[in-house]
Amino acid sequence: MVRSSGGRCSIGVRSTPARHGKLLCRARYSAGSDVSQDHQAPFLTALEQARAAAFPAGEYVGQESFMLAGDVRTLAHQARISPGVSVLDLCCGVAGPGRMITAESGCHYLGVDHSARALANARELAGDLPCRFEQAHLPPVPNGRFEVVVLLETMLAFPDKEALVSEVARVLEPGGRFAFTVEEGRPLNQQERTRMPGADTVWLIELAELTGVLRGAGLTVIWQQEYSSSHQAIAMALQRCYRAESSQIAEQIGARATAELITAHRLWSDWLGSGRVRKFAVVAEKQLLSSMKPR
Repeated sequence: MVRSSGGRCSIGVRSTPARHGKLLCRARYSAGSDVSQDHQAPFLTALEQARAAAFPAGEYVGQESFMLAGDVRTLAHQARISPGVSVLDLCCGVAGPGRMITAESGCHYLGVDHSARALANARELAGDLPCRFEQAHLPPVPNGRFEVVVLLETMLAFPDKEALVSEVARVLEPGGRFAFTVEEGRPLNQQERTRMPGADTVWLIELAELTGVLRGAGLTVIWQQEYSSSHQAIAMALQRCYRAESSQIAEQIGARATAELITAHRLWSDWLGSGRVRKFAVVAEKQLLSSMKPR
């Protein structure tokens, strides 16, 4: 999952409600692990068989999350990613979804992550695809102008969402789209933070507050869809598969990290199933210059 320190994003396996981003596992992926992404190659190798078994056929494309490949395609379609569109993928990790989007849409893709090792893997896996990758802490967002900014399974890891969204809006062209997923709900209480491994990467936000943060940055929600039920099912499937492969995983990452991985997925499954947390995909559009009012 994603790690956050001082508001900066460093993708590791612990922060996703699959990544506690890329936890449901943050690119950005294994909720609850103490392994950072720069040291996660053996960890991901151990997880590969379990992940492949957990996802329905054709729905696993190397994502570090609870998202199905079909979810990613839907979000890309709603964000109007198409041939020649400039796309910035924040906290991309090994860029499974980004590589798929590039291959299928013909967009101009730039993936950004803090982990040099994750980016090296992403470059190797991208092969001849026209993908570019850049190493950076977030925020700030790399300079440039983009028609679409993507943030998959990582919003959770940023405690200061206003600073993040402001940076996204800064690099979006007028009329550009911010396409992201978010875990929605009240902030964790102390008991919940004690139970959740890697709770320092779990910063929930309620939908009304998030909408206000977006609006304050000049972004208007134009599409949203709830995925709580389907992502709860993936969390459960991942938990079962990690349990089945726990001995093999523990040989590579240790018993404690394996136990935390399983615990985190159980909690995410429980919270998504009970409604304590809801999962949304969202597209927000930046106002055109003609419609922007002086602040």
